[in-house]
Amino acid sequence: MIESKNGNIRSNIKPDLSVSIVLKKDQQNGKLTKGIVKDILTKSPTHPYGIKVRLVTGEVGRVKEI
Repeated sequence: MIESKNGNIRSNIKPDLSVSIVLKKDQQNGKLTKGIVKDILTKSPTHPYGIKVRLVTGEVGRVKEI
């Protein structure tokens, strides 16, 4: 994984990219879930808490690591 890219910038995230996200239920504890991006859900070019994506598994969360 390349951790130098910023998960808050939409242009850094593409379908089929391997990322770590925080699921809504894990926002309190910060637990990361690894997976492959299926869809990018955030429409704006940046987001302060991370770009929201759907993984191929169907899980939805905000990107924390690329």
